[in-house]
Amino acid sequence: MSKRSDFLAANRGQRVARPGFVLLANRNGGQGRRAGITVTKKIGNAVVRNRMKRRFRALLREILPEHGFADTDHVLIGREGGVERDFASLREELLAALTRIREGKVDPPRGARRGKGGPKGGAKGAGKGGQHRARGRGETAPADAPAPKS
Repeated sequence: MSKRSDFLAANRGQRVARPGFVLLANRNGGQGRRAGITVTKKIGNAVVRNRMKRRFRALLREILPEHGFADTDHVLIGREGGVERDFASLREELLAALTRIREGKVDPPRGARRGKGGPKGGAKGAGKGGQHRARGRGETAPADAPAPKS
């Protein structure tokens, strides 16, 4: 898989989280057994991400032909603990994840876990980024100055 739309479609499918990765599986309408790998920059630098992708590729080549689902897109999303895990553990986790999907024991979709109140973090505008800085670095307003208008 290489197109972004394929990865987004897989995200609407079934999901099973394991310590080293998250497995997504979604029927693809007769396009065969396909696989994709995603490792974000949050995991580490390029060397770490590429190492994780190589390990996932080897894992998928070994496991999917025998245990994967026909006409299904399989996507592995790397998690922070996945780099340190030994290959045997990753193999067992992938087999367990495929078994859970086969049995219908999947995790809830990502959007279903959030409670009311929109994005995680609480109040609107309280998160990182996008905040307006009224003054430059180290500058403070005089005590009798009015508050800046937003």
